[in-house]
Amino acid sequence: MSAFPLTASAEIRVPGSWQLLERVCEHYAEHGDASFADGIGRIDVPYGSARLIVSGPDAISVTVDGCDPIGLSYMKLGVAEHLAEMAEGPVEPFAWNGDGTDVRLPPFLREMRVVSTTRLTPHMQRVRLAGEDLGRYASDGLHIRLVWPPKGRAPVWPTLGEDGRMVWPQGPDRPEARVYTIRRIDVAAGWVDIDIVLHPGLDTPGSLFAEDARPGDPVGMMGPGGGMEPDAASLVLLGDDTALPAVARIVESLKPGTHAVVFLEVDGPADELPIAVPEGAEAQVVWLHRNGAPAGTAGLLSQAVRGLDWAAMPADTFVWAGCEFADFREIRKFLRKERRLRKDRHLVVSYWRRGLAGDEAHAPAGEE
Repeated sequence: MSAFPLTASAEIRVPGSWQLLERVCEHYAEHGDASFADGIGRIDVPYGSARLIVSGPDAISVTVDGCDPIGLSYMKLGVAEHLAEMAEGPVEPFAWNGDGTDVRLPPFLREMRVVSTTRLTPHMQRVRLAGEDLGRYASDGLHIRLVWPPKGRAPVWPTLGEDGRMVWPQGPDRPEARVYTIRRIDVAAGWVDIDIVLHPGLDTPGSLFAEDARPGDPVGMMGPGGGMEPDAASLVLLGDDTALPAVARIVESLKPGTHAVVFLEVDGPADELPIAVPEGAEAQVVWLHRNGAPAGTAGLLSQAVRGLDWAAMPADTFVWAGCEFADFREIRKFLRKERRLRKDRHLVVSYWRRGLAGDEAHAPAGEE
């Protein structure tokens, strides 16, 4: 019997079910506890679990459990999205049975309002948002997805389809959506701070939103997700402008006795921001400057991780990195192929990809 109180099931028709299920479980094993053997897959994450069985050459039987409506919704969404992304052919339309079948507005969506905006550096704007019922956002992940309506239009929020996937408004009500890090949160006061990278001279939706936002503007906030602060006594943290909010939040949450080596790549000295180190912890922060080189082309982060004195590092050192896809690929290749670092001792994430926007900018599922 599942340890989670909510459950749902579905029979999903998709070609090449055995190979597909094996790929999906291998992908989940990168981020949690997942296994596949004898046609049966098992996925366990903090908020839920899934049992997937190959029920035919073109069919998979799925049962998902969730800790609460949000956890169950995440499990449905995650399974449906990964099957659709990784399948070699179309997934036939399907519907979930069981708990949560009458839910259409995503339970992980909060309607927020802009409180204020503040320019932090030439390339970073802080937007403060206010809303209700934010407790989960303080403990269940660093990242959220902001959703904002077209200028001058009332918001029409996305809904959930019968297969658990997001259904986005189209036409004149189609919103923009981008993933960001919660830089700071005050659950009691009901606000979050989101630091957004600016791209002067470029027509990018997130940058325009941050610069044009006015108090009272409605913003949807979905999540949280993306893992929490790494728990290790020795850390190596690497990030470019897009990961600066996440790295700063990780450093400011370090436990006493923790030592961190931090590399942050920005354009120049004017883009550096103060990062508070908690009492009893140590953080050596090194700023790397591109000096006018386009973001994502300098390779400074991959050079930095290669230049570390690995012989002097504790054996249990954890490496966390968030950056452009080219650096993501080089850093992860170095850690896995050359350093032979175990998967549970590093997390390297592609936050963006030159030439692509939105969700297309993230590394594809299973991308090495």
